Amino acid sequence: MSAQRVHSTQHTVSVAAPAGVVYGLLADAPRWPVFLPSHVHVERMDVGPAGCDGAEERLHVWAVHADHVRSSVARRVLRPQTRSIEFEQQDAFLPGAPTRGAWTVEPEGEDRSVVTLRHERPSGPGETSGALEADVRAQLAVVRETAERWEKLDELLFSFQDSVRVEGPAELVYDFLYRIEDWVDLIPHVEWARVAEDQPGVQVAALDTCATESGETVTVEAVRLCFPHAGRIVYKETVTPELIAAHSGEWYLAPDATGVTVVSAHYVMLREEAVERALGPGAALVDARRHVREWLGRASTEALTLAKWHAESAVRRLR
Repeated sequence: MSAQRVHSTQHTVSVAAPAGVVYGLLADAPRWPVFLPSHVHVERMDVGPAGCDGAEERLHVWAVHADHVRSSVARRVLRPQTRSIEFEQQDAFLPGAPTRGAWTVEPEGEDRSVVTLRHERPSGPGETSGALEADVRAQLAVVRETAERWEKLDELLFSFQDSVRVEGPAELVYDFLYRIEDWVDLIPHVEWARVAEDQPGVQVAALDTCATESGETVTVEAVRLCFPHAGRIVYKETVTPELIAAHSGEWYLAPDATGVTVVSAHYVMLREEAVERALGPGAALVDARRHVREWLGRASTEALTLAKWHAESAVRRLR
């Protein structure tokens, strides 16, 4: 049997942001879904002690690659003193040799830095070295674009959550949240839905929703990862409304002896150049934050309220 071919590449990009800012973005893996378009969800599995050789961590990563959702487990060694991150990643779809590489960030004056990505990846079916080159360049471009907004990231990024208390079994609540294809008949703001689940627990959904008080219809597409035993559904929108550059979130259930608390959490990055187009001349980021918070919160609260009704009415019928 022939050995699996490994493609190697290395590219460097100059970034108009301090080296510490860029390194911080690369190190904060759980926030990658709002920074990197291909990433759906990143779960930090464990973190080792920080020693002279750096801190080690393991991540479970879900990302979209060639129109497929793929999961992988990554081991990283973070070295903040030298602003470098070494990684080794095993893709479940590519058994055998893992992907290896490293990020390095070097200062180029006070407000600029040079970022290098070294990548060694085993070839998948039909993959070429050109595809790897394009992938590495794309990752660097996204990191540069995000980091160069560093002075406004605190205004562009925000998170929030809504919750409801349900006097009923967690299984019924989860069932309601999982059956997103039925929401068109159950949730007033959902006008149309299409859902595919080619991999167990991985849903690719498209929804038309009435997103504003004016009745405007907005189309969103999302990848949803369903974890029934943990009572969680995490998602990343792959097609977003104009005002939102990135949106990921989670539905999670916290059961206790008498019922369950259901939480809808949102993580959002705004698209600054769309603020005045969407909200009118003179609108600012603070207006966009308030608008999106009210809009997404109204939609998630409606879904939470109906999940509560679904579970509690089933309990009443059984009594």
